[in-house]
Amino acid sequence: MAPHDHGFVHVSESEESWAEETADEVLAAFERVETPAITFCLSGGSTPGKVYDVLAKRTFEWERLRFYFGDERCVLPSSEQSNYRSAREHLFAPLGIEEKNIFRMKGEYDNRDEAALEYEAGLPEAFDLLLLGMGGDGHTASLFPGSRWIKEVDRRVAPAKADVEPRQRLTITPPVIQSAREVMVLVTGSGKASMVARALEGEWDPMEVPSQLARFRRWILDPGAASALRER
Repeated sequence: MAPHDHGFVHVSESEESWAEETADEVLAAFERVETPAITFCLSGGSTPGKVYDVLAKRTFEWERLRFYFGDERCVLPSSEQSNYRSAREHLFAPLGIEEKNIFRMKGEYDNRDEAALEYEAGLPEAFDLLLLGMGGDGHTASLFPGSRWIKEVDRRVAPAKADVEPRQRLTITPPVIQSAREVMVLVTGSGKASMVARALEGEWDPMEVPSQLARFRRWILDPGAASALRER
């Protein structure tokens, strides 16, 4: 784990070991939490799913965890596009997590603003650990380039629009990222290497590269994703 002017970057030994090493980092973060309950905000997408598969096989006091979501597609929770469904299949069901400890975004609501406000009302003051991903366009959570919510300072959950289908989303906003006690940005693959370099070492412009909102946090990369960095 190396400190740079962009925070901390961990590059896994190999592409194959990335998920195991990331799970190690997540569990180490849990161990640093001194309160009985641990608030854990999940990232959607296929990349974190690999980590969830590993975590589901690990031993921990899982009853201490309170699970939240950083974004959600506005679909039914049973939809294959639902972040909740993915987390349920990869993590909650294998671990036998009780529903009372899972706090999902209500993407099925017709009124997205109502859904955002309802979710915001139930958020903890700060997450113990927040996981984020990064898209090839530099987006994180459902904060896409040019989104007005990138400059938000008051609301903590917002109805957002994506550049890809399904376009209607719910997402956390910058204040949630800034307040989290620990943040880990998970990125894999050489296809995202140039954007990783731009996010961590490029000119500061979160409106164009929203993942820069987490520039000074912890990034966990595989060798491909880290291949364009000047410093590793």
